[in-house]
Parts: sequence; structure tokens; C-alpha cells
Amino acid sequence: MSWEPSARTRDLLARMGSFFDRHIYPNEHRWHAELAARRQAGNAWQPSALVDELKVVARAEGLWNLFLPHPYKGEGGISNLDYAPLCELMGRVVWSGEVFNCSAPDTGNMETIERYGTPAQKQRWLEPLLDGKIRSAFLMTEPAVASSDATNIQCSIRRDGDHYVINGRKWFSSGAGNPRCAIFIVMGKTDPDGPRHAQQSMVLVPRDTPGVTVLRPLTVFGYDDAPHGHMEVLLEDVRVPVENILLGEGRGFEIAQGRLGPGRIHHCMRSIGAAERALEMMVDRLQDRIAFGKPLAEQSIWHERIAESRCMIDQARLLTLNAAHKMDTVGNKDARAEIAMIKVVAPNMSCKVVDWAIQAHGAAGISQDFWLAEAYAHQRTVRIVDGPDEVHRNAIAKIELGKRAAARR
Repeated sequence: MSWEPSARTRDLLARMGSFFDRHIYPNEHRWHAELAARRQAGNAWQPSALVDELKVVARAEGLWNLFLPHPYKGEGGISNLDYAPLCELMGRVVWSGEVFNCSAPDTGNMETIERYGTPAQKQRWLEPLLDGKIRSAFLMTEPAVASSDATNIQCSIRRDGDHYVINGRKWFSSGAGNPRCAIFIVMGKTDPDGPRHAQQSMVLVPRDTPGVTVLRPLTVFGYDDAPHGHMEVLLEDVRVPVENILLGEGRGFEIAQGRLGPGRIHHCMRSIGAAERALEMMVDRLQDRIAFGKPLAEQSIWHERIAESRCMIDQARLLTLNAAHKMDTVGNKDARAEIAMIKVVAPNMSCKVVDWAIQAHGAAGISQDFWLAEAYAHQRTVRIVDGPDEVHRNAIAKIELGKRAAARR
């Protein structure tokens, strides 16, 4: 099939590209300067005034909630394939997704509530999230266990009459640092003795529920990602009504698989955008700098790296578009191999391209004067979030082994 963007995507991409040129790229320095000023004042964990301003403009221009594949009361309704180029563009500037209400973990949480929530849950939580009035966090990973195997999770969700009582410790809970974070989706065990993949459940926990304590932010290569943050959260005898459960007891693993598919592909789309920008910066730098009597761009080693970068980026993009197409046509479950493949390929590719761009910039590449050090920290992290490389490679291998076993019968 053709991977050419649809007419709708071409229009949105042109309008979003114009928005970036007018509002995002010119304000990158302002975003960092405002964050530095908030840090100096001791309130780094406050929403960005710049992002708040740009949200109003983006919404007025129809660039809002573009991620949602299933329309909800007039919001969303764009396919994964159509969303891919838009998400790639957002990957060029780390904070830009929030401007369009398309940032993680809110996108995954909104899709989860839209797919699995009751009408009451959607009204209370999905609608204000889609409206951009609140933000959310996803609490799955735990410090005491290998959370790459979700069945290891130990957080307890115990039924007590008309309530669930939750006890556990979570970390790398992205989004929990934002003061506008109003709702957590918490994964824990309702039946520790049940079948391995039916022990877990997910519940909606309002951020202000007694017993919820945000302990600290976790840094990623020294970045705390304020005001978004990756927080360690303690849940002590947290009580929520039984109607806060998503889908039903024992369905948490099922929900996680449904939720993580779109989240994984969104990460990959953004990784491609980051790599594309890094390649542009690499080429510009190599043409501008003179070493040993000639531009760096004339050194043969850099020809090799430029060419390899272009090959790897385009390969990853095609693989990602193919996965998006399969998700749209056969569903997330049947596209699990394609999703696993891009989750391995895209961040590894982006890490390599960004690393070469850093090398082309020399000492400047690892400094705060360029975007590259921040980009590398984010791309290296993507090799872990939503499942590490090893888990996805294992899944791919099992699928291939299963196909051959079936063919040889």
C-alpha cells in the first residue's frame, strides 16, 4: 500500500508545521528560560505559562486531541496512520505535545478511559482531560520488583465492602509531578492467588485521595522533567469506591496490553521526529565547521554517518507506518509483532543518530546550549519505558517460533 499521507493529514501537517514555525521553534529558549526562573524561585513544579498560552492558540486552530482514534463527542477520530506524521513532528520538541493536548501519559490514559471506562467515569475524568482542564498519571512500575514483567506487580487492591483499599509503592509515575494532575490510573493485584494474567486490576484514584503521597521526582540522566516529572508515589490505605475499577477485577493485564500498544507507537513516532531533527543539526554543523583545513562535511567518516542516518530513519519510519496501518485495520492485538518491532527499532535508531549529531557538535553537543543532550536522555529512556528492548525482542522471537511451529505441523 502507499504510505503517502491522506489529504486530511497533509492539511493538518501543513497547519501544524506552520504552528511550529510561528510558535514552537521561536519559543524554545523562552520555555527553558521560564523553567530556569521557576527553579530559581523554588517552584519548578508549576505549569508552563508559555504552554498555557499556546494551548489556546492550538485549540483555536483546530490542532487539538489529534491522537484519539475513536471519536468521543466530536473529539479525535483520526487513525493511527494519519496521526503518525503529526506525532513525528511533535517529537522534534519535547514539550510540544502538551500544546496540542497530545502528550503522554494523558494520551494513553484518555484512550484507556475511552475504551474501557463506564459512562460515569468518562464524564468525570475523560471529558476534563480532553478539555485540557486536568492532567493524569499512570501508576504501574514499582521499585521493588522487575516491572518489565507486569505480573510481578505487588501493589495490593483489596475489596472492603463498597470500596477498594490500595497499598503499594510506585515509581516513574510520569505526570504525577504536575499540580494539575487530578487522576491516577493504578495497576495492582486484586487476586494474588488467581491465574497469572488475571490477578491484576486497574482502578481510578483521584490524586487528592487520603493516603496518596508523592514522595519525590526521579531524574533521567539528571533531568527531572519538571513540571511533568517521573514521581515516586506511596499509596497507604487509599480507599476508592468499587465503581472506580476499570472493566472489572482481573482485567488489568488485558487493559495494559490495550493501553500500551498506542503508547508504544506514539513513542516511536516521536523518536523518528527527534532523529530527523538531529540529522538536520548534524548536517548543518558539519557544513559550518572547519577542521584540518576543510569542512567536517568533507571528511569521509561523516559521509558514512549521514548516509547511515538517512537509511535508518527512513527504515524506522516505514516500519512504524506499517504498524500503524495494521493497528487501524486488524487491531492492536494482531499488530503486536509490528508494535514490538518498532519499539525496538525506533529508539535504538534515534539514540544512534542523536549520538552522531552530538559527536559532530563536539563539546557543544553535550552542553545545555544545544537540544541534543536533552534529546539523547529522552531517546535512551524510550528504550525502557513501555517495556525494555529485551521484552519486545522476546515477544518477536516467540511469535516467529510460533509461526514456524504452526507451519511444520
